[in-house]
Amino acid sequence: MAQPDVVAKRRWFALLTLCLCITVIGVDNTILNVALPTLVRDVHATTSDLQWIVDAYVLVFAGLLLTAGSLGDRFGRKGALMIGLVLFAIASTSAALSDDVTQLIISRAFMGIGAAFIMPATLSIITNIFTHPKERGRAIGIWAGVSGIGIGLGPIIGGILLAHFWWGSIFLVNVPIVCVALVLCGTLVPTSRDPSTPRLDPVGALLSMVGLSLLLWTIIQAPERGWSSAGTIAGFVGSIVVIGAFAFWEMHRDQPMLDLTFFRNPRFTVANVAVTMAFFAIAGAVFIVTQMLQFILGFDPLEAGIGLLPVAIMFMVFAPVAPRIVERFGSKRLVGLGLVGGACGLLILATVRADSSYVHVAIGLVCMSGGMSMAMPSATESIMGSVPKEKAGVGSAMNDTTRQAGGALGVAVLGSVLASGFTSELSRRLSSLKVTAAGVAQSKQSIGAAINYAHHLGGRAGATLVTVARESWMHGASLALLIGSVFVLGGALLAFALLPARATHHHLNATELLPLPIVIDDDQLSPSDVST
Repeated sequence: MAQPDVVAKRRWFALLTLCLCITVIGVDNTILNVALPTLVRDVHATTSDLQWIVDAYVLVFAGLLLTAGSLGDRFGRKGALMIGLVLFAIASTSAALSDDVTQLIISRAFMGIGAAFIMPATLSIITNIFTHPKERGRAIGIWAGVSGIGIGLGPIIGGILLAHFWWGSIFLVNVPIVCVALVLCGTLVPTSRDPSTPRLDPVGALLSMVGLSLLLWTIIQAPERGWSSAGTIAGFVGSIVVIGAFAFWEMHRDQPMLDLTFFRNPRFTVANVAVTMAFFAIAGAVFIVTQMLQFILGFDPLEAGIGLLPVAIMFMVFAPVAPRIVERFGSKRLVGLGLVGGACGLLILATVRADSSYVHVAIGLVCMSGGMSMAMPSATESIMGSVPKEKAGVGSAMNDTTRQAGGALGVAVLGSVLASGFTSELSRRLSSLKVTAAGVAQSKQSIGAAINYAHHLGGRAGATLVTVARESWMHGASLALLIGSVFVLGGALLAFALLPARATHHHLNATELLPLPIVIDDDQLSPSDVST
């Protein structure tokens, strides 16, 4: 039998391996952003093509999460993780070697399938090998920190690769990382599954995939179609109907894929709302600040990626220590105060002006990401601590689904407000300038189009138009960030009001009643062993 320190080291080595797996997902979520202009030039992608290249991944990823988490619970989470890694590597290679846009879009969709199996498997395995609540909280803090670091590093890695290699390198870089992860998973990561081996639920899986995909697609399309358009309203109504049908189906099954009674526990429900708000803020802020750094401050893509480093640094510093603070002050305070900090960061970013320095932007990013790096691990631990460990895959999938939904909402809502504020302010200010109707129409398409038209004009008129366009864009950005801060502050108030400070005995996860593991068999670290 192994000694306790050997047991602990084995668990922490497994955690490092799982963090390597999640890093690939975090980086891939943002690395593509800096390559979009390159794809327009090299593969002649249209605006619609770019949207499909981004959205094919997001839609498949989010739509499959619940099903993938459930399959991992039933057949084995380690197997689900390794299958996901293999699919992700194959799809990344196909994307890197794509000859046309169609192949690239299909490859991105298959990358989404791989990611849907990877992400819930990592968190559910962590929950099963770190059974003591304190250890589990610290492990989840590290996991959340690494996932946040990936989001911040994506644009930097993308900028470096594009400066030295062709656009396919942003996908091909995934392959060696996945190969290393596969080897480490095979030797260090234990397997686990739901011992009750519940029956498959194809109807529930289909309803969850259709409902979640339709909801995400409607959110993504709403800024272009209009939030009050018939298509958007029909999409929201349709997604609510399908998700309602999924809930009705699951409530009447003896062995549901998603046990809806989880939502009676405020630790589960309020924490999911908190995760949604955290990613609403992070995704929306990164979407706006990436453009702000390039169009307003004049950064190139690599400089813009480096400009987002505060996000990665804050997650790296604060996320791992957040669970230790929870041990003393409880989840309510840390989640609530973290969201308040995030809202304050968005407010600081909302005060940036066209003539502001990068220091102003950096202070806002530090406050925003610092708050979220405290709130997100605490909320994630609350979610995973409120579901039975045999259902950890589904619990992890719910956490990941709220992350994706929050991120999509952040970009869609704040992006829509930004576009509306920009066009309305630009129209008002251009009315006093001698700009042709065609010039006004072109300038209102985007800030990039306005600046291009200004350069075409040249002279004093062109310089004036550049200034007006930048100030109008910052007006829209400030309005969007202000509204975003209100959303996040609402999440903070909800956490203060309803999130328990700590789990009561009634709400304890079954694993939280177990002592710390003392001994384990040398051959394999299994869930039954770690609960010995």
